Amino acid sequence: MINIILCGGNGTRLWPLSRTLMPKQFVKLFDDESLFQLTVKRNQKLCGESLIVSNTEQYFLAFDQLEELSIQNAKFLLEPIGRDTAPAIALSCLLVDPEELVLVTPSDHLIKDENSYAKVIQEAKRLAQEDNLVTFGITPTFAETGFGYIQAKPENDEYSSLNVELFKEKPNLETAEKYLDENSKLNTKNLPLKYYWNSGMFCFKAGVFLDELQKYAPEIYEASLLAFQKTKGGNLTRISHELMLSIPRVSIDYAVMEKSDMVKVIPSSIGWSDLGSFESLDNEIDSSNNIIAVDSNNNFVRSTKQVALIDVHDLIVVDTSDALLISKKGSSQKVKEVVKQLNQQGSELTKVHTLTHRPWGTYEVLLSTDSYKLKKIVVKPKQRLSLQKHYHRNEHWIVVSGTATVTIGEQRMLIRPNESTYIKMGEIHRLENEGKIPVILIEAQVGEYTAEDDIVRIEDDYNRD
Repeated sequence: MINIILCGGNGTRLWPLSRTLMPKQFVKLFDDESLFQLTVKRNQKLCGESLIVSNTEQYFLAFDQLEELSIQNAKFLLEPIGRDTAPAIALSCLLVDPEELVLVTPSDHLIKDENSYAKVIQEAKRLAQEDNLVTFGITPTFAETGFGYIQAKPENDEYSSLNVELFKEKPNLETAEKYLDENSKLNTKNLPLKYYWNSGMFCFKAGVFLDELQKYAPEIYEASLLAFQKTKGGNLTRISHELMLSIPRVSIDYAVMEKSDMVKVIPSSIGWSDLGSFESLDNEIDSSNNIIAVDSNNNFVRSTKQVALIDVHDLIVVDTSDALLISKKGSSQKVKEVVKQLNQQGSELTKVHTLTHRPWGTYEVLLSTDSYKLKKIVVKPKQRLSLQKHYHRNEHWIVVSGTATVTIGEQRMLIRPNESTYIKMGEIHRLENEGKIPVILIEAQVGEYTAEDDIVRIEDDYNRD
């Protein structure tokens, strides 16, 4: 069985912890491990191979975090733009044998009961071998309006799996409370429940899913097949922007699961959470340990600074190096409105942290004004930045550790610690680390415009635009 791990999504509900280029699945929240890493480790025990579906910007985050786990056998499918789950899963299934079982999982969910998880996966494998499309239903514990629901009914006296009657869209509060009320009446009779949260996890044969996709959403199937046929496979499969854009943007639920008569749902008590809000995160991790609370309780605090709270209750306080969020508990879903307003202002705060990961290493913005910017740049051994130029800024590089190989025009030189160089506006240049230890340097950018889109890449080892 192959684990297809879907890494899409920006996690905007956990801003400012989560950003477009560092979404929640890659933020290390659990003993210095990310949800993505936990997902990989959990499913490696059950699957022989991992196929990771990621956008091109997040590929290197995933790759680096796999290296930290010493995992070498993962394959990647890179999407230049997201088209929702149906195309992502279709392209993944086209990459494998039609008879192969696939386990489709999001990368940003927490599952705490791994023993129970292993048992429901075994049941899913059995059902998938019988050509069913299998999904996993989570027992609702409160009237959640942010999840889709699955309406189920028993096929017979065996309650380990149920037939799916309907997929329900995210309900309003009154409807969600009605679902829970109906469940409670069945629960008292020790009967299977009628409504489950839709976990977004699936198990089926690759070919069975593709057949159902061709039957119920032929436009997605044909466009995905064309993109697959024009793409080279291997451990790293890149779909072109043009071909990806031609595929309709549709979820797997809407494209197939809501229409097929081959769907089974397995009731799954596996300690599941999608960590879709700070309230749910508060239930799973401890607040910062650098807190002094005076007559204050039930507050969630995430900060690297010393925090003092006095006479406040039921607050969410999230402090990063460049943004501070303060919210009442129960209101953090409105973070999406904050993100929306920041995007309307053209702010970079929704996209990147001050520390940004790149395929060659990292950079951290130390100071930024309208006319100059200071960065700390770290280049990993045997890596190099693109050959590039800038139209609006000059750059000064000062090496503080390691030995940098610098190309400026036709000149190539070594810059050692405490040495510096200067790149004029418009000059073609490149920074490279040919050594065995990281190169660390301070970059001073001076110009009227210092944003990241003032980069013209001439050559790039990582096939970026």
